[in-house]
Amino acid sequence: MTNFFENQNLLELLWRWKKHLIVVGIAAVVISSIFSSSTFIKPKFKSTARIYPSNNIYSFSDESESEQLLEIISSLDIKLQVMDAFNLGEVYQISKNDPQYMTYMLAEFNDNVKFKKTEYETIEIQVMDTDPQRACTMCDSIISFLDAKVRSMHRIKYMENVRIAKTDIGIITHQIDSAEERLNILRKDYKILDYESQAKEITKGMVKVLSEQKKNTSGGKELEQWMKNLSEKGGEYEYLDKQQKYRIVQLDSISRVYNQSISSANKKIIYGERVQNPIPSDKKSYPVRWLIVLISTFAALFAAILLILLLENKKNI
Repeated sequence: MTNFFENQNLLELLWRWKKHLIVVGIAAVVISSIFSSSTFIKPKFKSTARIYPSNNIYSFSDESESEQLLEIISSLDIKLQVMDAFNLGEVYQISKNDPQYMTYMLAEFNDNVKFKKTEYETIEIQVMDTDPQRACTMCDSIISFLDAKVRSMHRIKYMENVRIAKTDIGIITHQIDSAEERLNILRKDYKILDYESQAKEITKGMVKVLSEQKKNTSGGKELEQWMKNLSEKGGEYEYLDKQQKYRIVQLDSISRVYNQSISSANKKIIYGERVQNPIPSDKKSYPVRWLIVLISTFAALFAAILLILLLENKKNI
């Protein structure tokens, strides 16, 4: 009951001051309407785009492709590119001579440009600007800068593969040339062309020569010399020949990696597939005037009530 009467007394008190409260309310509505107009607060327009990570992105860490894309698009490099491309220092009216220029610029940029990952693994880009066309173009450019950034990161990786492959190709080519040079000597000086087939044929020939007792003939002596050459140099020839074939296969494999890496490094690939393209907005998103008027009016009435209570309290003392 005490609370009821206290509340009733408060209502009676406010009723006595109703004219003042009405005046305060009307004044708050009028003033907040004026100060929330475009004369005092420049309206901002919002442009939105959504992109999805393409299959061309490979993982640099354990993060998902969307999380990696969000990290890259939020990087300082891309923010600085956007600032320079659209001369945002003049747009935000921040002087480059200011000692805290970059701090103010990044704070303003982060207020007007937002990146977030949606529940469907897309990356949403929101840009607010006083010029709807600039907001749209900024949104579009951020996607282009993202592609260029990822392309640059991938190109560094591909060019590292190219450097390693080029070094390996040089080493293997030198090994092949050295082995080929030695094999040519064995072919020319020792007449070894194919160890396995020659060994079989010469063995057959020697058996025939011995059985026919023609060892001391010119043919027999030639076969004996070939047999000697094979026994002395055949193992070396066979080893070099096998190594040569293995290195040629290895060289072919590394050459494919080299060519593919060069091709990939020079490709212009899209890494952010556009799910929603930005368009210039025809309706402002900021400020929300009715919300400003409502909050301002409520705050003014609340302050007026507190003042009335304070004045009434002084009267009763």
